[in-house]
Amino acid sequence: MNSSLSITMIGTGYVGLVSGTSFAELGFQVTCVDIDAEKIRKLKEHGEVPIYEPGLEKIVRKNMEAGRLDFTTDLSTCVPSSDVVFIGVGTPQDEDGSADMKYVLQAAKDIAKHLQSYTVIVNKSTVPVGTGQRVEDTVREVNSTAEFDVVSNPEFLREGAAVKDFLEPDRVVVGVPNTKSQAVMVELYKPLTNQGAPLLITNRESSEIIKYAANAFLATKITFINEMAALCDVVGADIQDVSKGMGLDSRIGNKFLQPGPGYGGSCFPKDTNAIAKTAKDVGTRLPLVEATITSNQAVKKQMTDRIIQACSGNVSGKKIAILGLAFKAGTDDMRDASSLTVLPELNKQGANIYAYDPAAMPPAKELMPQLTYCKDMQSAVESADAVVILTEWEEFKDMDLEKLATAMKGNILIDLRNMISPNVAVEKGFEYSCIGRSFLGSNKSSGKNVAA
Repeated sequence: MNSSLSITMIGTGYVGLVSGTSFAELGFQVTCVDIDAEKIRKLKEHGEVPIYEPGLEKIVRKNMEAGRLDFTTDLSTCVPSSDVVFIGVGTPQDEDGSADMKYVLQAAKDIAKHLQSYTVIVNKSTVPVGTGQRVEDTVREVNSTAEFDVVSNPEFLREGAAVKDFLEPDRVVVGVPNTKSQAVMVELYKPLTNQGAPLLITNRESSEIIKYAANAFLATKITFINEMAALCDVVGADIQDVSKGMGLDSRIGNKFLQPGPGYGGSCFPKDTNAIAKTAKDVGTRLPLVEATITSNQAVKKQMTDRIIQACSGNVSGKKIAILGLAFKAGTDDMRDASSLTVLPELNKQGANIYAYDPAAMPPAKELMPQLTYCKDMQSAVESADAVVILTEWEEFKDMDLEKLATAMKGNILIDLRNMISPNVAVEKGFEYSCIGRSFLGSNKSSGKNVAA
């Protein structure tokens, strides 16, 4: 389709690049802007995507070739002629747990300098409640005669499935101050609503809260099932069956009910901290969210202890193969990944860590240079005393256990994602440890789900 609306997307990070490219895919004329000249050069000249996201590079190049997608460092070349300008910059966590707004507010100042006609400015970044008003005030301070409205339009993109999430969304949420800006946003999202995507129109404050509330709820759901898994470990129940039994209840649903080494990534840790801080700032508390934050940190430490216990209480001098470093499969994102808590502690305890991840080794090397990084899974597990599955990549689920047993020196397999069939692992001769599962040969009396 062709659309008369012209879009500027400020920021070519995860949110900005995926959103800008996806709008181009929907038929809009889009210019993505970033202050990083080298990043823009690589995008503009080669369509080289700076992040790992399946399917993104393909549609970047497709829409560049079609003439719908361009990249620049100069706002003056695109903002004056744009109908909609998105702010898609980072909002990293500040020292007090709040979202650092300096990049958002700087973008607002920069936009203000180039406004020439009525423009809808959209906060796409994850921002605390009240940011819409702050951006509006900032623009007016710089350009008091500008004609504009500020809208909230949070993203709900899962890393590893972001392109699909944008083009086939569960919902589109838009917080508007008036009917004029609402009409623009309705027009902007027509390609998706015409395909059945639900569009929720609300005020800015509600829209800003929705994003944080959704992430806090999902983080709480993950933390809850991890606590249930810990209980299952002690009493001999199977968390897989418990999760299934819970998920069959339509009020609960089956998603985010898989136990693991705690949540991480760019959203859940930052957003739970930010909404808890916002609540304190306005004189109230979110004790459930605060407990979720505390419990999740405890889970990561428990995973370290679990690995040490599975290695008979001592990892010193042992070769431990780590399969997976990113916070989840399908991404190279290392932000708040469980590996950043678990692996330095194992290394401190004297373990020799040999790590492999299909995508995340370059950023992991910068964060944990003390580890040994392997080119493939086979290199990592060769002569290992123990193997730990830390991230749920499909290739780990499908690995040949007989081949693994032959390659290893020891026989300890620690599955922190419950990817391997416990009974099969035991049959192949592994001392198998997982999270909250009851299986043939598990030592229930000890309270630890370990089989020999």
